[in-house]
Order: sequence, then C-alpha cells, then structure tokens
Amino acid sequence: MPAIRLLSPADVPALAGLSNSASWNQTAGDWARLLALAPQGCFGIELDGTLIASTTVLCYPEHLAWLGMVLTAPDHRGHGFARKLVEHAIDYAGARTIRLDASDMGRRLYQSLGFIDECAVERWRREPFPLPPLATDATAPFLYDCQLDRECFEADRSSLIGKLAQLDAASVPDAAFALGRPGAAAAYFGPCVSTTAAAARDLLEWFLIRHPGELVVWDLFPHHENAAAIASQFGFRPVRRLTRMSLHAPRAAQPDTRIYAIAGFEYG
Repeated sequence: MPAIRLLSPADVPALAGLSNSASWNQTAGDWARLLALAPQGCFGIELDGTLIASTTVLCYPEHLAWLGMVLTAPDHRGHGFARKLVEHAIDYAGARTIRLDASDMGRRLYQSLGFIDECAVERWRREPFPLPPLATDATAPFLYDCQLDRECFEADRSSLIGKLAQLDAASVPDAAFALGRPGAAAAYFGPCVSTTAAAARDLLEWFLIRHPGELVVWDLFPHHENAAAIASQFGFRPVRRLTRMSLHAPRAAQPDTRIYAIAGFEYG
C-alpha cells in the first residue's frame, strides 16, 4: 500500500478537488486554514503522483484532538486507504480524547477502531430568499469571549477562532459570538456560542443580512430545542445527519447547550 505523507500548501488544489469530488462544502481556503493550524496533523496518500486520500487532525490545548476530512477519491474507495489514514491519525493524536462527526458511510469504520457514539449532529439548509428589514444587537468590532468558549467547547480553540474571525465575525456584548465563512456551495454559519436564545437569533440575523440571496448551511445539535426552533423560524430545514463519536473520552459527553452552531465537521 502507498505510504502516508504529510500534506503541504502545495497540495491545496488537489485537496480542493478531492473534497469537490465528494460534493463537500469546503473550499481551497478551508484546506489552507487547516494546513496552517495543523501543519503536522494533515496526512495524505498519493498514488502514481496523484493525491487520492486525506485525513486531518487538529489538536486543541490541552487534551482534545479533532479528526476530520477523511476523504478517498471515488475511484479508489474500498482499498483500505481511509482506515490506514485514520489509524495513523489516532497514533498521532496519542492519549488525547479524539472526537469526530461521522457520516453513515464512515461510522462503521470508526466503530471498528473503538469510537463510541455521543450524539447526533445535523446540517440544516436555508434556500435563498430575502429577509425583511431586521434590527440586531450584534456589534462590530468582534469581541471573542475566550472563557465562555472554553467552558462550552471544553478546549482552547482561540487559534481557530482567530483564523475564522478574519472572514465573518460578530458578537453581542457579554452574551454571544458567531462566525461564518464562504463555502463551495453555500455560506456557512458557525460556530455560534450564546448564553441566550435571543442573542443567538440576533447573530443569525446578522449573518443572513450579510448573505442575501445565498444558500446558507448551519450544523447544529437536533436535541438543542432552541437552536432547532430558531433554524425553523428562519426557513432552515435538516438535510443531513451525522453522528458525533469519541475515542479515549472520560465519558460520552453531551454538548453544552450554549453551543448553537458548531465550527464545522472538520473542527467540532
């Protein structure tokens, strides 16, 4: 079997082609961001000079690693490339708790490697249509409440937030923050952390105002009744369900209810 190698910025065009072949929403910019955040945690397999498979591991201080971007080119599936890469990623993460958001296709692989189910996570989508004039308390400049985020996410992801804040970012003082970014097919809302449903709603309004007439996607926990209710109110509908899974976790955790939107399947 071909050897695993580290990915580099030179691989971004090939990686974007790999995610496009799976109809994923990630852009070349998303790949470049992952490589900048985790230069030693992005792995690939090349065959005859062509990149055919990938996996990324983003390690958050102090004890959490997030596994994502497990991709194999359609013509090369079924040959064990994903398993080899995931096993390598697990070794790289070491004793950290490892989490991921698994598709139905990938879930069996992760179960065979010892991952356990924690909860469902769903992608909700809003078709393009205009909003009425709205007033929101979301403010600029963006104020990131690192302590609130660390309490909710149970790890320090300030480096990730710093990167994402260069795109779309807003906050409600002493209550909430949210970010967003462009996607290959749809604008992406998330992460959003909020102490109140009202503040989360304001931040969603802010994002939709900034992206009029665009398809928008939002990844949320369906058991979070406030998040699901706000999504429904603004015309979002669930289109895809994944399973959050963990390995080496001290317990099967349920996400904090102040998390209204995750940062992405590749980030948590």
